[in-house]
Amino acid sequence: MKDLKFEQKRSLSRLEAADQLTRLAAALREGGEAELDLGPGTLSLRIPDDLRSEMEVEIGEGEIELEIEFKWPTAPTRTKPSRTDAGAKEATTRRRTPAKSGPSGTSANRGKGAKNP
Repeated sequence: MKDLKFEQKRSLSRLEAADQLTRLAAALREGGEAELDLGPGTLSLRIPDDLRSEMEVEIGEGEIELEIEFKWPTAPTRTKPSRTDAGAKEATTRRRTPAKSGPSGTSANRGKGAKNP
């Protein structure tokens, strides 16, 4: 048995569907404790930094069905840097080091007017 299941089926205009997806996107972007207005009520969720997603498209019987699913554990997990955070940290801590000159064929050891071998 599931801890909680909320299901809502209704007809929407294209604009109403876009508004609903925009509210969901804002809640995902904000993360943490998010409140999602679902018409007759408000759903409060804890949204972690990392989640799993699944997208499914089915075409048949004269209809197109698009399902977008996000999953995450209900129990808080250990906080580890997300891939996005880790990439940003690596980019800010990476230092440029000058190229080493030497016998690798660079012109560092060649004087003006020296002939190439």
